Formats: sequence, C-alpha cells, structure tokens
Amino acid sequence: MLNLTLKTNRSWGSWAASHLDEILVDHVHCEKKAAGTAMNFLFRYPHIRLLQEPLAALAREELEHFEIVLKELDRKKIDFVPQKPSPYGQKVHRVIRDEEPAKLRDTLLCCAVIEARSCERLSLLSDVLEDLGLRELYKELLAAEARHHRIYVELAREISSAGFEDRLLEICSHESNVISRAQNLPRLHSGAGFMNS
Repeated sequence: MLNLTLKTNRSWGSWAASHLDEILVDHVHCEKKAAGTAMNFLFRYPHIRLLQEPLAALAREELEHFEIVLKELDRKKIDFVPQKPSPYGQKVHRVIRDEEPAKLRDTLLCCAVIEARSCERLSLLSDVLEDLGLRELYKELLAAEARHHRIYVELAREISSAGFEDRLLEICSHESNVISRAQNLPRLHSGAGFMNS
C-alpha cells in the first residue's frame, strides 16, 4: 500500500501523455537521481550495516531503469537533454530534521513518499499510453517503484520505531501539501491542477 495522503486525479495521465517527450526526459533524470540518492546513503552512513545491501541493490536497479528509459528515448528519437527539474524533491526534503537518528529516518521516509508518488504517476500514465510497449514497460517499472517505497519505509522503521507512524503521516501530509502546490510542469512530480481535493 502506498503511503500517500492525497491522490492524483486520473486526468493527470492523459495530460502527461500529451507531453510525453518531456515526461520521458524527466523520467530518465529521475531514475538517475534515484540511483544517486541510494548511493549517497551508502557513503553518508557506511557504519549503519542494515542500509548497505538493500540500498546497493536499489541503486543498481535504479541505474538499470535509467538505461532502459534512456533506450526508450533513443527508440523514439528524443534527445536526452538537460532539463530544469521540478522543485518537488527539494521541497519535500525541507521537512527533514537536523539531528541524528531523526535525520536519517526522515530522509528515508521522504525517499519512500517520493517513490510512492512516482509509482502512482507511472500507473496513471501507463493506463492511457497508446504505445503498447511503453505501457508494458511502465507497468513493470511502477511495480519496482512500489517495492522501493516499501524498502525505504521498512529501513526507516528499523532505524527507529518510536513514534514511527505519526512521523510517517507527518511527512506524507507535508508531501501532499508540496504536490498540491506544484506548478503545472510536464514532470512526473508536478501538475498541481490535476489533484483531487
């Protein structure tokens, strides 16, 4: 189950499909950033044993997804160009506290909710795509995003279970506030005009 307190309206999928070239470029950048995020945990917290194998495996899978979506760009003859990112991720991370271990747990939970939003958006997009190959690919990728969400949640719980559910809800509510105010950019984590109230 995805921990989201605000669901995206189904119309977002059709809107995103009408901006598919930019969405695909954004998706490639997102997969690369997700791999880098997982690797950053390994370098920042080398002394925390329980993070090492799960996040090393997650980083490898994100890099594999990066390569897969990059090949989709090639297939569709879309250039992989620099792109101004949505400010979504940076704003979600503003809820992270400074002191440890709260900082680590909060960061893991922010990653979890971002993965959940990615999963939800890929699901909506896959439902409306006319390109059957891309539709099947996105259905496979969204299953991985859901699994990554679960991994981050479970790791955060292992770091500290005290007040876990309350903090998870706080971060999910914060993410909902961020996404509800997001600009209508053709990005996976944007499109405020397509949110349910």
